[in-house]
Parts: sequence; C-alpha cells; structure tokens
Amino acid sequence: MNRTHRSAARAAATAAIAVHSPPSRHRHGARSEYGAVIDMRRITHITLGLLIVAGSLVATPTALADADAGRLGNLNSIADDGLTTTLRSGAAAVRVSFPNSGVVRVQLAPDGKFTDPARDKIMLPTKFPPAAARRTDKGDYWAIATSGVTLRAYKSPLRFALYDSANARQIWAETAPLSWTKTATTQSLGRGKNEQFFGGGEQNGRFSHRDQTIKIFADDNWNDGGAPNSQPFYLSSNGYGVLRNTFAPGNYAFTDPARTTHEERRFDAVYVVGNGPKAVISAYTGLVGRPFLPPIYGLEMGDSDCYLHNANRGERHTLDAVGIADGYVRNQMPNGWMLVNDGYGCGYENLPQVGEGLRKDNMQLGLWTENGLPHQAEEVKAGVRVRKLDVAWVGRGYQFALDGCDSAHRGIEDNSDARGFVWTPVSWAGAQRCAVLWSGDQSGSYDYIHWQIPTYAGSTMSGIAYNSGDVDGIFGGSPRTYTRDLQWKAFLPTIMSMDGWAPNDKQPWRYGEPYTSINRKYLQLKERLLPYTYSYSVEANRTGVGQVRPLALEYPNDPATWGDQARYEFLSGKDFLVAPVYNDAEKRDGIYLPEGTWIDYWSGRSWTGPTTVNDYRAPLDTLPLFVRAGAVVPMWAEGTQSWQTRDKSVLDLDVYPQAAGNFTLVEDDGVTRGYQRGEQASQNFAVRAPQSGSVEVTIGASTGSYPGKPADRRYQLTVHTASAPKTVQTAAGTLTQRSSRADFDRAPNGWWFDPADRGGVVHVKTDPIAAANSQAVTLR
Repeated sequence: MNRTHRSAARAAATAAIAVHSPPSRHRHGARSEYGAVIDMRRITHITLGLLIVAGSLVATPTALADADAGRLGNLNSIADDGLTTTLRSGAAAVRVSFPNSGVVRVQLAPDGKFTDPARDKIMLPTKFPPAAARRTDKGDYWAIATSGVTLRAYKSPLRFALYDSANARQIWAETAPLSWTKTATTQSLGRGKNEQFFGGGEQNGRFSHRDQTIKIFADDNWNDGGAPNSQPFYLSSNGYGVLRNTFAPGNYAFTDPARTTHEERRFDAVYVVGNGPKAVISAYTGLVGRPFLPPIYGLEMGDSDCYLHNANRGERHTLDAVGIADGYVRNQMPNGWMLVNDGYGCGYENLPQVGEGLRKDNMQLGLWTENGLPHQAEEVKAGVRVRKLDVAWVGRGYQFALDGCDSAHRGIEDNSDARGFVWTPVSWAGAQRCAVLWSGDQSGSYDYIHWQIPTYAGSTMSGIAYNSGDVDGIFGGSPRTYTRDLQWKAFLPTIMSMDGWAPNDKQPWRYGEPYTSINRKYLQLKERLLPYTYSYSVEANRTGVGQVRPLALEYPNDPATWGDQARYEFLSGKDFLVAPVYNDAEKRDGIYLPEGTWIDYWSGRSWTGPTTVNDYRAPLDTLPLFVRAGAVVPMWAEGTQSWQTRDKSVLDLDVYPQAAGNFTLVEDDGVTRGYQRGEQASQNFAVRAPQSGSVEVTIGASTGSYPGKPADRRYQLTVHTASAPKTVQTAAGTLTQRSSRADFDRAPNGWWFDPADRGGVVHVKTDPIAAANSQAVTLR
C-alpha cells in the first residue's frame, strides 16, 4: 500500500507531540524545572525565596508562582466577579465557575493571565447562563456552592476538593496543589480503595484503567495500545468525570494519587457529577455534544473500495461499484452504503450515475477524502450521503480533526435534507456529535478481534456511541477470521468492510461456503435487529449513552465487571451479552455472566448469574450470545434485506419471560431530520409472569407521529417458555392453536408451539392492531 500521506502525517504527529513525564520524586531530593535533582541535604541556606545549593541560586516554589515551574501556595485573596470567583496565590490565579449547577470549571493561570484557546470548539455554546454560587468562609477553607455541588478551596496551601450539595460527601480531593512547569500542568487527586477509572476516549485494547497510564493524544497508532481517537475525559466510579478543556496532549496515571497532566502552561478542567456512570456520561456529553443520530442506512453494513484505476485490482471505473452492490443483493446480504473511492489516487467519475445505480440496490453513495472538502456542496447535491475522513487530511488531530469532522457532518446537512453520516480515524473530545470513530488501518487476525472488544465497549464510557473497525481489517485476514470478526461486529451499530489494500476483495461472499452462508446469517440478523439498534441510537442521541457497553456500565457494583474478568465481552444494549471467539478454536472459556438469568440465544439453555461459563461450544457458525431474562426485543420480519423494502405491516417481538421486563421502541422516517421537529413515535412492550404457568405480553400504544407511520400492524411473537400453553388470548378473543409451522404461517392469526426451537418456543400471530391501541397477549 502506498501510504506516503499517512506516513507523513504520522511523522508530523510524532514530531509535534512530546508527552513529558511529571517530575519524579527522589528519596532525598526534588527535580527542578530544568530536570536537575536538588539534594535537600546540600541546601545550605533558604532566604527571600531563594535556595543556595552548591553555590548556585535556585528559586523556591513560592517565588516561582509566575516563573517556569511551581505550584500553588497559600491563598492570598478571593473575590467574586459576577458568576465567577477568582482566587489568587502569589502571581498565580484560579478562576472558578459553574456552567450549570452540577458542573464546576476550574482554570489556573500561573502568571495570573487567563487564556482560553479551545474557546467553544470542545464545549458547545449554550443558551443558558452559568449557575450562581454562594461563597461561605468555613475557617480553613472557602465553600463555593450551587444547588448541585460544593467546591472547597482550602487556604493553606490552596487546593481543591469537590463535595455534594450538602458539603457532606467527598467526591474528589486534591492531594497536592495544582502544579506547573514550562510546558505542562498537573493535578493530583486521591484514589479511593476500590475506585475505578474509565474513559480517555478510544483506548485500543483497554476499557478499565485503575493502576494504568493512558495517553491522551493523536498518536497515529491504530493497533493495540494506540489512542488515535483519545479524548481528554475520564470517568470515576466515585460519581464524577473530568474534561480537560484543551487541545494539548496529555498523560493520565491512575495510580495513588491519580496524576493527570496536559502539555500546556495553563489548567482548565470541567468536573461533572452524576448518580452512576450513565449520569456522568450524560453530563459530559451535555457539554461537548450528544452522539449524532445516524440515518437508518448507516446502521446497515457499509462497503468501501477504490473503483477508479485501482492498482491492486486492475483497471476499474467508478460505475463498477454498482456491480458490487448488485452482488450484495444477489447474495441476499443487506448493505446500506458504499464508499466508491479511497482518496489515494483514486478519485471518481460519473458520480450522479453511480449514486442512481446504488440507490436502485437500496444503498447510499459515499466518498472519502484525503485533502479537505473543496467540492462538498456539489458532491452532496449529486447524491453523496456518507463521508469518510482520512488521516492524510485530519491526521494531525486535535482541533484540526474536530473542525474537519464538524465540517463534513454539516456539509451533508447544509446541502440536503439528510442526516450527516461521517467516519473519522482521528478525533478529539466532542467528535461523537459528528462522526463514527473508526479505529484505522489494521490487519485481520484473531489478535485484531481480541483487542478490539474492550476498545469499542470502553469508548462508550466517554460518550462515544459509534466506534468501529473494518471487518477483518484492511490488510491480511482469512476466511475464518473474517467470519469470526463479522459475527460479533453484527452487534455493533456501525460496521463496514474495506477492500482496496487487501490481496483480494473482502465482500462477505468472497470466500465461498461455508463462510458465505454464515456471514449471510449474521448480516440478516443484524438487519432484523435494526428496530432494537435504532432505539438505542435514539437513546444515545438523548442521553449520551451508546449501545455497546462494558458490563461495568450496567453492573457498576459488581467487582467482576471492573477489569480482566469481563474484558473480552460486552453488552449490546441491556439485553444481549456478546462474548466473541478470538482464537482459532470452537469453544469459548471465561464468559462472565452478571446477576440475573441469562438465556443462550441459540439453544435456550439458561444460567443464573453471577457465574462464569467455560467450555461453551462455539463452532464457526456460532457466536456466544446470551439474552437477559425479561427482554422484549423488537425485530423486523425474517427475510428483510433493506430498511427500504421491509414489511411495515408486521413487527416481530422476541420475548424472554423468565423475568419481568420491557423495551421502548422508537421510530421515525429514519433518514431526514424531521425527528428534530418532534416527528417521532415511541411504543412500549412489556412482559411479566404474574402467576406460575402464565405469561402476559403487553403491546403498548404507539404515541407520536412521523411521515409514513403505519396506522396499524400485526405482531408476531416468539415467546421462550420451554413448554406449550393451554390457551393464548388477546383482547379480540382466544387465538386458534395451529397444527404445524406451515399451518401457522398460512393463517392470519393463531399460535403454535415448537419444542425443537431453542428449547421450546411459542409462536404467536395477532390480527392487525391499531397504532393508537394497546393490547395484551396472555399465555395460560
């Protein structure tokens, strides 16, 4: 692969970024700002803020408040200026404000002169004014409080601690005053006995960071240990998160104390609090922007290649992409969009005709770019609805990458009625509002599968709802690794396959049988699950919490979910637990199931957690997949190949009545921005077993409207009961028991029990139910 541009970008990034270690500690000495160790046994005299060391004069930290290095000393003064409080220590100044009642911002200027280079690039402007705070002198500290939090400013020396609104429960506390060098500022916070740390954006191969050090910088390393989509944000299990409002690279060491450093001679941190990790994620994304809501085709698989003068494939033309699209249709493999160029010498031609051909196959046209967006308006008007940004353009990261992301997203929306749908390989805090974060060029292998599992789950802890990598990588790969990779990525909301740099094309039918049939099985399952996936996309857009989750997000009080015991599995929404096979084997060990009852999706066998499952049989066609008891999973009908051709007159419900539960389905037109005007509908489904041997499934009324909403529809239920009911009833009366599956399929309504289906499943078909009506289905 010719990676001249990417190599140049990597070299530039490496030259521009030098993450310095914080000053080290020595038993008998301290390190000066110039890196020399000062032996405290050699100090002969201290006076007027000077150290006389071996005949040389060295400034003390107190005298260095506005020099090259130092730390805050005693508090000299405190004053309010409107909604801001300023505290001074020597020449240094600290500014405290509250963007809202549950958020506090602390800024340090070692020389007393505040700057804000990030401006409103990371934290978005808001129409609401900052919260007012009251200040109270408590003797050894000042309490600066809102209705949500209390910031303590201790006087001698000046250091900070955050408490709840009652000033009773400590959330975090500094173990030392804020410090600085010529090039960096550092905060040190005490670490709780069992305190856990998550976040940092995309941290390849990791999701949990206690006792670890993570890098916050655009390192152009797309493999295990890299952090190209890192974010200057972390989340603590103690109920808070910290955004360093900066474009400077950083280094977070979650030791005791936890030391966080950024390479700039200023400090700007924004602290959010919440009751649990979901609330903290929501508060953080409330500042930098919620995850965007993708178009429905963006949740289908995508395909990417070079279709003009492809050096690896021989002579091609852009219209050849339509032939590949035809292949997806011919092989009955759902696909929603295609990138028809790759940016590296592969341009495009006949763009309107290519877009028209793709749309006939129910796919949308996409382009990627390596050098900006000079023709964005005309390209979008020609039918482009997907953008991929390249490292050759946005590889320098930080504000440059964030601006490119915002620009590409806005360009689609400014020139069409579509929703922005962008992929980016390098980003920064806030990129979730404008793009899918793509983990870059990798080579397909089992190791690739292995480290990506915690990567994507962990990204959700930074409010990143869409993080993904190419199916089986951009290089290498094999029939088996492609199949293993695709089956678990079917439970990520956004995925794509990229071809142009591999020895052979990587469409999911290229390897022949049995791989084609297995890949079709998982792509069709992904398609059927789009009502479930889309509802979680709406949730992410409203709350910041994405669908792909480490177990610690849903089970934060279970120590087994904090680290390696649950590292290589994840939740897809609340209801699916996915434990990918990441080696060349046909069994999976070490699958941790948290509290509750979990049902094997394929066999119907159940386990009661917490427990660990070993020797799980997983031949190549089987992804270890478990469903939470109480799940009601909405699905499109079997055989659905595209969101555009789905049967809107029917909705399937996959029900697991071993516990009570519910699910809220959210629907809209899926492609325009009408949802922003309130054109959206929601519908609740619930299951309960009020008495032994009886199951009740409630189909709630659909509230809200949008163009194209069906006035009524039929519901097909698969209820996992393991035994046949005596009767099945609805408000319309008792349903007829059908004699066979064929009889059931032909009938307009009724029920049929299949003992051979996943441990025993009752299949139920209702008459059409009006959208405005609610109806219960009872199995007695």
